[in-house]
Amino acid sequence: MKDGPLILLVNPYIHDFSAFDLWSKPLGLLYLAAVLRENGYRVHLLDCLDVHFPGAERFLPAPRRGAYGTGKYFRIRRPKPQALREVPRHYHRFGIQPERFLEALRGLQEPAAVLVTSLMTYWYPGVTETIGLIKQVFPGIPVVLGGVYAGLLPDHARQHSGADHFITGAGEGAILNYLENRTGRPPAVVPDPGRPDSYPFPAFDLYARLPYVCLLTSRGCPFSCPYCASRLLQPGFRTRSAENIAAEIRHWHNRYGVRDFAFYDDALLVGFEKRLGPVLERCLQEGWRLRFHTPNALHLREINTERAALLFRSGFRTVRLGLETTDWGLQRDWGGKVDQEILLAAISALREAGFQMGQLEVYLLAGLPGQSVENIVSSIGEVKKLGLRIRLAEYSPIPGTALWADACRTSRFSLEEEPLTHNNSLFPCLSPFSWTIVQQLKDMAR
Repeated sequence: MKDGPLILLVNPYIHDFSAFDLWSKPLGLLYLAAVLRENGYRVHLLDCLDVHFPGAERFLPAPRRGAYGTGKYFRIRRPKPQALREVPRHYHRFGIQPERFLEALRGLQEPAAVLVTSLMTYWYPGVTETIGLIKQVFPGIPVVLGGVYAGLLPDHARQHSGADHFITGAGEGAILNYLENRTGRPPAVVPDPGRPDSYPFPAFDLYARLPYVCLLTSRGCPFSCPYCASRLLQPGFRTRSAENIAAEIRHWHNRYGVRDFAFYDDALLVGFEKRLGPVLERCLQEGWRLRFHTPNALHLREINTERAALLFRSGFRTVRLGLETTDWGLQRDWGGKVDQEILLAAISALREAGFQMGQLEVYLLAGLPGQSVENIVSSIGEVKKLGLRIRLAEYSPIPGTALWADACRTSRFSLEEEPLTHNNSLFPCLSPFSWTIVQQLKDMAR
């Protein structure tokens, strides 16, 4: 409907030492936008991180972009918060200049509500700044905050974000109920969280330019890794049908010319024969020349010769593998997802399929509670012997996860008092800690 109430959706700034657009889009917010449109609302998106934000280059130089749609964000130096003063790096606001954001806000009709998302707990200063700018232009309009930060630290968000209302669980039903109370419009279409196929495709068309699309073929994860919040944020594991996923790829490729697709799944290869496998076969049958990317990593246990061959033939370009550590005893404690035999078999299958070793990157965790420096060094050495590239995944403590209590006990910071100290750049749980040790680990992993 063209005359429905206007809802403004905002992806906020990031304040941090570093941030990179590695196929980073606010997928939950885009799904919410699509659901709102199906219910007759008009929606408008302002993504503060969008490097193609119209008019942003009038205020800041265009950031350098890399392959497959990835690259740097706009950024400007900011003073370091007191809690982060020890980090020997520059601190930045990532995103468009606030003057351009304010211009865009002032150019809009007054919305019925503003919906703001959030991600890392330690990025809350960017959320607070964004909401403050919104309230400068629309002081009487309610701001609703959802996303990871709001869900994991609702009390902190209520005290520090400046938002008026908070969504701490699944967003679609809650926001439709909230808007019904505000606008008097009862929801006509409510997706069923138990049936992912009932959701409309996320509203990527709200962007002025669309170099890539992020795909979510399942919700949740069947595993329970102690450092991960997936089970907290998405209880259960529910998958889309192969037909629904292929239809979405067709939609973005045929209508908008998109070639690069990044999978956001936590367990992309689980149930391969019923989900991803048929999708990739369909892509090959249709003759689509696509490139696929896996920033969230693939489970090594799920890779065999046949699956690796299909990944290669269908156009996987960025293949990241979830190893975490070569301490096999620790792996067993985490549920036994990987052992040495599984690792070697998966690498052999990927090489046989045609992947070059330089294409394969392995995530190694560094800085977990109780993890020794020697453990990290050993894992780096073992992976390098295999000729694989290493992505050092610096541990960030996440409230509510199984490791949270250990993190609070072992960290040199008061994690429960200040979310800024959850920042992985601090290596908050590394022991013994020094910036010399941190730099040595990073140099070894290169």
